[in-house]
Amino acid sequence: MSRPAISGILFDKDGTLIDYQASWAPTNLKAGRLAARGDIELAARLLTVAGVDPATGYATSDGLLASGNTEDVAQAWAEAGAPFDAAELTDRLDTLFQSAVVAAVPVCDLAALFASLAGRGLVLGIASSDSETAVAATAERFGLEPHLSFLCGYDSGHGAKPGRGMVDGFCHATGLLAVAVAVIGDSTHDMHMAAAAGAGLRIAVLTGAGSAETLRPLSHLLLPSIATLEQALFD
Repeated sequence: MSRPAISGILFDKDGTLIDYQASWAPTNLKAGRLAARGDIELAARLLTVAGVDPATGYATSDGLLASGNTEDVAQAWAEAGAPFDAAELTDRLDTLFQSAVVAAVPVCDLAALFASLAGRGLVLGIASSDSETAVAATAERFGLEPHLSFLCGYDSGHGAKPGRGMVDGFCHATGLLAVAVAVIGDSTHDMHMAAAAGAGLRIAVLTGAGSAETLRPLSHLLLPSIATLEQALFD
């Protein structure tokens, strides 16, 4: 395939910028306990519903906690017996997830990568199923803010993945056409979002909960991580 000329890159956050299992396994277990109000058996059931191993906290490929947003998780858990209504549980989980930013493990030197990409003239953004507050905190922690033209979460008003709205929001904010945008993510939600929006390049990475088997058919490029992104795009 001849690649389109790419002027902008829209990154997913968890599993793409952040090593998902290394960063989120402990938080997933905390989320299950929170939602179950400490009931160990209920927490195990809720985590299983969300595609998480209740012993390790590791998420299965494209499970709800790995690829869904907080509202999705809260609704599923409320329906599965969590002693909260979905709205209250969403708020409580968002607070927990925001606190997890301090423990996030980056997949590479993110500030150096973003600086290098921006130095090539690329317009950069982040689109996450986490909250906008958590996305902004992550960008601040890793020194990405100077290089970002756009960031959004599930609650930013662009809709949720796998809908196309976050890509449309990036294009509206930057003036780019979707065909000039590369979308990079670790889940099928990311790839479906990119396809729905007509993004020029769909790049999948294996630093999240998605598998090569599910991601390869949906992506133009499949990379071990964004650490090899510049080599793949420019060498």
